[in-house]
Amino acid sequence: MMKSLLCWPEPVIRVQSLAASGIREIPERYIKSPSHRPSLNNDDVSQPQEVDVPVIDFQNLFSSDRGLCEEALRCVHNACREWGFFQIVNHGVSHELMKRTCEVWHEFFNLPLEEKQKYANTPATYEGYGSRVGVEKGASLDWSDYFFLLLMPLSLVNQSKWPAIPASCRELVAEYGSEVVRLGGKLMKVLSMNLGLEEDSLLKSFGGEENVGACLRVSYYPKCPQPDLTLGLSPHSDPGGLTILLPDENVGGLQVCRKGRWLTVKPVPNAFIINIGDQIQVLSNAIYQSVEHRVIVNSNEDRVSLAIFYNPKSDHLLEPCKKLLTKDRPALYKPMTYDEYRLTIRAKGPCGKKQVESLKSPRQSD
Repeated sequence: MMKSLLCWPEPVIRVQSLAASGIREIPERYIKSPSHRPSLNNDDVSQPQEVDVPVIDFQNLFSSDRGLCEEALRCVHNACREWGFFQIVNHGVSHELMKRTCEVWHEFFNLPLEEKQKYANTPATYEGYGSRVGVEKGASLDWSDYFFLLLMPLSLVNQSKWPAIPASCRELVAEYGSEVVRLGGKLMKVLSMNLGLEEDSLLKSFGGEENVGACLRVSYYPKCPQPDLTLGLSPHSDPGGLTILLPDENVGGLQVCRKGRWLTVKPVPNAFIINIGDQIQVLSNAIYQSVEHRVIVNSNEDRVSLAIFYNPKSDHLLEPCKKLLTKDRPALYKPMTYDEYRLTIRAKGPCGKKQVESLKSPRQSD
């Protein structure tokens, strides 16, 4: 499998270029099977049903007012159990920094193709400018391009792989990444406390705060002539720990699967959308569960979103926290490193929640 991850199995087509060519029908490779098309799931892609996922005032989690703090902790706990998604406001990251970082990525994707191609990626690490996930030849493709880069651990960061144009990009990304990674550490402590663990328990399970992995994926979803036939990103749960998403406030598209229905998340201004990844599901022994989500596209507007993935140390063994196991609720998942886990994702691409379910111990899969 490792050998197959060294290069793409066929020439990569940039979706932005396809959209700009003026085509009226999308190529067959982007057409989803009938059961995965948004139009056949009671969704009108031009007027998707928006839903308010829980919104948490993050500063209340650290308030000296015990009542406020306990209520905020309870809201996070309920959101993690019932939704797997929530939004946070008053999170401490500068709104101006968020705005400027979004703007610089809009500028990057509007550069000439030859400039972006300087950063063309391979499936070996996915770092750089890309347009597909997975290396299966002939696989169904999503209607999006992206830029993927590493933020942590610092020993693996190579800013020469980050865009040099626009000129402010590298500096902004470094500052933004540092702020959001710090926020991720705070969130991990909140989840630990809510699970009844020591404050630093989940961080230790990730290999320690200095060893966590963090990466940024900036997704560009061009307008699409047939949005009812395709998806910007196929259904999946995130393989890592936490995802901290800065969505496009003006153009909706993120959908979560709740009780069998796809619901479009309504972004709150200056908020981050947080979602639970597969490794938190494993460590919490499924008290908190990752949630399947996808992205729809539209025919009128392009959309850009920034996702920072807060992940375990790649070679660290992950298994349910011992303190959360009981005779009636033994470990649901077998131990595995994050490297081993994400190898399948990188080979096959998005696959719903099949990957995390495959980790279940044989006696728990019956």
